[in-house]
Amino acid sequence: MKRCLFLLVSIVAVQIALPIGLDADENNKRPNVVFILADDSGFSDLGCYGSEIETTNLDELAANGLKFTQFYNTARCWPTRAALMTGYYAQQVHRDKMLNGKGGNSGVRQKWARMLPDFLSPYGYRNYHSGKWHLDGKVLDAGFDRSLNIRNQGNFFTAKGNQIDDQPVEPQKDESEYYSTISMVDHAIDCLKDHQANHSERPFFHYLAFIAPHFPLHAPPADISRYKEMYLSGWGEMRQRRFEKQKRLGIHDTTLSDLESEVGPPYDFPDAMAKLGPDEVNRATDWDDLSPSQKGFQGAKMSIHAAMIFRMDQEIGRYINQLKRMGEFENTLIFFASDNGASAEIMVRNGGHDPNAPMGSAKSYLCLGPGFSSACNTPFRRHKTWVHEGGCATPLIVHWPNGIGPKGKIRTTPGHMIDIVPTILDAVGIEKPTRWEGEPIPPSPGKSLVEAFGKDKYIERPYLWWLHEGHRAVRVGDWKLVAAKGEPWELYDLSVDRAESTNLVSEFPNRASEMEAIWTLHAEATSELTAKTMGDQPVRRGKKNRQRQPAKNKNGQVDSKNTDSKNNDSKNAGSKNTGPRKLKPKN
Repeated sequence: MKRCLFLLVSIVAVQIALPIGLDADENNKRPNVVFILADDSGFSDLGCYGSEIETTNLDELAANGLKFTQFYNTARCWPTRAALMTGYYAQQVHRDKMLNGKGGNSGVRQKWARMLPDFLSPYGYRNYHSGKWHLDGKVLDAGFDRSLNIRNQGNFFTAKGNQIDDQPVEPQKDESEYYSTISMVDHAIDCLKDHQANHSERPFFHYLAFIAPHFPLHAPPADISRYKEMYLSGWGEMRQRRFEKQKRLGIHDTTLSDLESEVGPPYDFPDAMAKLGPDEVNRATDWDDLSPSQKGFQGAKMSIHAAMIFRMDQEIGRYINQLKRMGEFENTLIFFASDNGASAEIMVRNGGHDPNAPMGSAKSYLCLGPGFSSACNTPFRRHKTWVHEGGCATPLIVHWPNGIGPKGKIRTTPGHMIDIVPTILDAVGIEKPTRWEGEPIPPSPGKSLVEAFGKDKYIERPYLWWLHEGHRAVRVGDWKLVAAKGEPWELYDLSVDRAESTNLVSEFPNRASEMEAIWTLHAEATSELTAKTMGDQPVRRGKKNRQRQPAKNKNGQVDSKNTDSKNNDSKNAGSKNTGPRKLKPKN
């Protein structure tokens, strides 16, 4: 009897220790984890979030998994990646600037600010990285076993400048068939095949970080042709179509934000507008005010953006098929998200722009711009870099056949990239250490989302916090306090107004003051934390190729509120005063 009781207790203990969905007879093998990150993809850019773009593979993951509708990033590339990989706000680990200008893209994490692979490796995980990095340090030093680092982010049609396992890639002499989105997944599949051949008894973590659909707008001609002339009816009609589809899908219960025709790109590159020619438009103006040639140019850019997302989805499908061939698909926890909202930026860099080259080819350098960026971020306001919903809201798809029972369900609990590390560790049954090499690891702000996998449970937390290039926000429950750089606070009730259309700051001044105090306390605590290692940070040097000009007010004068002479990277963030491109007369 005692022996039977002992065996029963042992079996129960093993089952409790196993991740959700795993059975004791599976030899306690932990699940694989795959995190897929898009670059500059808007909230509504997937079919399952309202788009007309064919994203059949991601849609299928969502149909058989979960869709989170209130998940957030940091509104910019590198801070989002820092939050994703560490579980901390980027400012806490020196990877984005505080208001005093300290930290940022060149910042170096503290020794205790480990990335996820360092917590997984001791439990047998192999760690793979394919795609963009944009984090401090070398990839393999961060705990990854293999890596393709796509450092060339200015030309999708060459491997020049990329790295394999932190060593330079030797491009093929003939790159006529090369496209970085495809090459990235070639590498990812090679990692899977090697894992199956040599490490099949071990689980793996794979970080797939696409460059797409980040500018320059580059895509294979056959993919572009699928969307040719699809967007000639304009960004206003596209927003309305996506908004209606989102309502049918149950994505939100809000109004559609107004197009902000006075808000242009976050940075001024006046010479870029000259290079791009008279068909480029830097405001989300009324579509009917554009000339036929401007409409054709803008619509063609959106077609390329769509083609980039279509190709990304197709390659994700190829990767999933490899997981299935290996018999690992059912036991793999897959996430998909974007690093920020769609981008209103307009610039020309890297190899420049040839106006005579086919749009979307290697010799062209085009950006989406504020018109179609607004449509891609439907139903929200603003764009990448701002921390209004359009800049920092992202889809989050979670799929795990062995661990998630509900299929095709929506999850409404707010979440943030800081939650990914604790969620993964919770799902695979690993407890994060409290010390690293003898040094205490500070408590992280992220929360595990695992409890929301089984049912639509609200994950309790004190607040969510944002700061990027002077744009700032804090969310407490359903209330959000937000301000663009140099502008006053705005207050919104997101339970009914995620479009951030009705500013309630004058109706609820006490609530606004309380939330501002929360924002400030977090900022002060972060400054106190990072002050301990500020002396370890590299000295930032100015970038010679910056073309950003001071933001100007209505009278053409330099606007001191939007100018920071000490910080070139943030001096034009959020500028909406630079004059719009003059529209061509309609025929």
